[in-house]
Amino acid sequence: MSPNAKAENLSVLLTVTGQDGPGITNGMMEILALHDVNVLDLGQAVIRQSLSLSILFELSSSDDKSVIKDLLFAANEKNLKLDFKMLTASQLPQTHILPKGSRFVLTVIGAQLPAKALHPITQTVSKLNLNIDSIQRLSEGELQTLEMLLSSESKVSAPELKKELLHVATQVGLDIAVQVDGPYRKARRLIAFDMDSTLIQHEVIDEFARELGIYDQVAKITEEAMQGRMDFQTSLTKRCALLKGLTLSQIDNVYSRLQLTPGAEELIFKIKKLGYKVALISGGFTLIADKLKERLNLDYVFANKLEVVDGVITGKVIPPIVDARRKAELLEVIAQQERIRLEQVIAIGDGANDLEMLERAGLGIAFNAKPLVREKADLSLTHKTLKPVFHILGLRHEDVSELGS
Repeated sequence: MSPNAKAENLSVLLTVTGQDGPGITNGMMEILALHDVNVLDLGQAVIRQSLSLSILFELSSSDDKSVIKDLLFAANEKNLKLDFKMLTASQLPQTHILPKGSRFVLTVIGAQLPAKALHPITQTVSKLNLNIDSIQRLSEGELQTLEMLLSSESKVSAPELKKELLHVATQVGLDIAVQVDGPYRKARRLIAFDMDSTLIQHEVIDEFARELGIYDQVAKITEEAMQGRMDFQTSLTKRCALLKGLTLSQIDNVYSRLQLTPGAEELIFKIKKLGYKVALISGGFTLIADKLKERLNLDYVFANKLEVVDGVITGKVIPPIVDARRKAELLEVIAQQERIRLEQVIAIGDGANDLEMLERAGLGIAFNAKPLVREKADLSLTHKTLKPVFHILGLRHEDVSELGS
């Protein structure tokens, strides 16, 4: 090198591993501060008290690398292992900045997370040329949850990733939720629930029919609608006509035996603490939905209204009927009322009647849904509890606990 040639700046990638404990990162930073080095990047992860800390810093031209000696001495005192990698400016990797639309959040939920189930997930991610930037555990116990942050320097289709992982989820028996990572993911403000078989564990019209002893007749019409031989409005009108004579006291009997879906009450109570508005948009009936509004302190409730004369159901539905299109329209109305974007809205439902609402929301979640709904919704949950929604929102078990009871 000629006397006038300028030496190329050196950077050091420091990796610290060992048993975690208070003050480790502070100790490393104290030494770097004393040597007045510039920190370019850093990251840290702890798994079961096992620490992995990486710090990328520049060596100043006046530094005789004594900083490395001091770091080694400090690490030895704490029984830590240090690894150093010297990099010139030309060897230094570029900052990890990704194009829009190439980042995803993957949430994996299951009673257990065996390697035989996780491997097909990582295999699919690798096949699509996605990198796993970080993994963290959000919950343990009855349901275990992992969150993976994925990225790609090239465009990756979100529907393609979802389709591939939905197939894997079916094979391995886990719920796998895919979200595009962007500004609205952490800025949700409204959650809208379907009622029947979503917020509650029952189909209300079936329970009304049981109260009158006409369940088989109502179920036959329901089946025709499910087979596509009858549209929702016609099906609802015909079934409601059979409810003529049902009394308000009988409706109270039905309400008294309805059970909320596990996790529903806790989810609503705690997300309201986080500032969410909560809506119930149902093809069911206000006679039940309004009672749930009072019980759960819901902000909005929309459902079908049955005509009542002298405390008895006449069998008529008062327009407008809340069908699939109306559900989607009402979701937009509420979003406008709250002055939020649809990207900030979550909708949860189980049936074909919910599809338009799920598609309109920024995040549509199919809950124990039929295959068609699972396929078309953004995410699908198959566990019989709504608690995983907390983790879809990125909340850890500890975060949920801190919200109280």
